[in-house]
Amino acid sequence: MKDYVPGLAGIPATESEISSIDGEKGILAYRGYSIKDLVDHSSFEETALLLMHGELPSPEELEDFKHILQKRNEVKRKIRRLLWSLPPNGHSMDVLQTAIASMATFYPDAGASEPDSEFTQNALVKIISTMSTLVAMWTRISRGYDPIPPSNNMDYAENFLYMCFGEKADEKIIKLLDVCLILHAEHTINASTFSTMVTASTLANPFSSIASGVGTLAGPLHGNANENVLIMLDEIGSPKNARGFIEDRLKNKKVIWGMGHREYKTKDPRATILEGLLKDYINSNGHTLSERFETALEVESICNELLSHKGVYPNVDFYSGILYAEVFKFTKEHFTPIFAMARSAGWVAHWHEQVSHNKIFRPTQIYTGKDFRSYPVS
Repeated sequence: MKDYVPGLAGIPATESEISSIDGEKGILAYRGYSIKDLVDHSSFEETALLLMHGELPSPEELEDFKHILQKRNEVKRKIRRLLWSLPPNGHSMDVLQTAIASMATFYPDAGASEPDSEFTQNALVKIISTMSTLVAMWTRISRGYDPIPPSNNMDYAENFLYMCFGEKADEKIIKLLDVCLILHAEHTINASTFSTMVTASTLANPFSSIASGVGTLAGPLHGNANENVLIMLDEIGSPKNARGFIEDRLKNKKVIWGMGHREYKTKDPRATILEGLLKDYINSNGHTLSERFETALEVESICNELLSHKGVYPNVDFYSGILYAEVFKFTKEHFTPIFAMARSAGWVAHWHEQVSHNKIFRPTQIYTGKDFRSYPVS
């Protein structure tokens, strides 16, 4: 009998050239480039092209791609009407999944049988471009405001902030968001990427496949965890309450949100970068640490003391929610859609890689039910 491995932990499910993780050293790389180098020198648009095509683009190719993103970021009128018809208190990830799936009806020829055709390649870029527009639209529609049309002369991060708030953002804020998008763009075969790949392996169109990824990312054990981190920090209230809270959670075997990652035995490199960004932003603007951020630092210190021997350290969700709430001023229900907006680049890359060398996923199982038996006949 084959061994059953819950959650496929440690089981290779594919071969991929897109990204890699060294969990012992805490290194994440996209196409061989470390995430630290990309954050320091790249942009989200350049990183998206790298993920999709395997190499850094030339300056001319990058400018062409930016122009294409700007040209294709509008949303069909019927999809806008669809969003207006949904309950304003519906979760933003459910809305995003619905909108992405509906786009397949407008692009029926974007098929997996010809992943390199011009039509399909245009559809993949359309997903990345439109994702930011859809997320920004719902931040306004859910509050009863008309969406702000996208600009055709702003870069991706700047345009998203403009569509959300209706004004040009500070350059430091734009750079911070651009870094967040790079950090969240890809992360090997996580749950949502695997979901995208499984759907793609049936040769489903890219919109249906990415919609699968969006639905998977919505779960509290995946992308939705950053919302729960913020709720947890607010429940703790202040640094002085942190130890008692953490010890109680451990005693009762409850989740400490934002702590631990299956792939890392040290601190998630994305969490390290986000923590540094927060501190730099606060110091450069003459702010003092918020009580929420001070509480987060204390929680990390206590968890290092109590859990580091188990290889449990902060993951990317631990600091991203604080950054989204306190710097960008987003409400927590929009955190995960921003994650999805960034991850669309990785999903698109994995969709193309999967259908280009496809074999449908069909794992087996270990049956634990009743033995064969006869139906009772009276």
